[in-house]
Amino acid sequence: MKKWNLFFCSLIIFVSAFSQTETAPLYKRFPTVPPLNLLLVDSSTFFTEKNLKKNQAVFINLFSPDCEHCQKETEELIDSIAKFKNIQIVMATTLSFDKMKAFYDKNQLGRFSNIVVGQDRQLILPTFYKIKNFPFLAFYNKNGKLIDVAEGALPISKVLFFFRKKN
Repeated sequence: MKKWNLFFCSLIIFVSAFSQTETAPLYKRFPTVPPLNLLLVDSSTFFTEKNLKKNQAVFINLFSPDCEHCQKETEELIDSIAKFKNIQIVMATTLSFDKMKAFYDKNQLGRFSNIVVGQDRQLILPTFYKIKNFPFLAFYNKNGKLIDVAEGALPISKVLFFFRKKN
C-alpha cells in the first residue's frame, strides 16, 4: 500500500512538473514579422503587416508613452533618423490612445515618413513577444525574417548593429 501511495505521489509530481514547462515565445516559433493591427493616430485607420514596404528592413519598437527609457530611445532615434532611411520603423503601444497621441505629438513623429505609430488594441504584440519590459525591440531583415530582439533601451549604435547582421 505504501508503495502505491509513493508511486502515485511521484506520478503527480512528475506530471505537474512537466505540465508547467513554458513553451517558446511565438516569435521564436514563427520568426517573421508578426500580425499587426495598429490603430493609427488619425483614430480611424489601421496599419497591418500588409502595409509594410516590400524589401525593406523593419524595426518594431514596443513602447509605453510613460516610460522614461522609451522616451529617451525615441529621442535618440529621432536624432539619428538619417541612419534609418532604409528601415521602416513601427512603434506600437498598448496604452491608451490619448497617451499614444500625446507621445506622437510631443515627439513630432508625423514628420518622418518611415515611422508608423499605432495602438495595439488587441494586445497581439505583447503576447507574440512575451514582453516583460519596455521598450521591446524587434529587428527584421528586408525579407521579413527575424534578426534578433532586445528588451530595454539600447544605444542607437547597437540598434543599427542588428541591421548590419542581416541574418
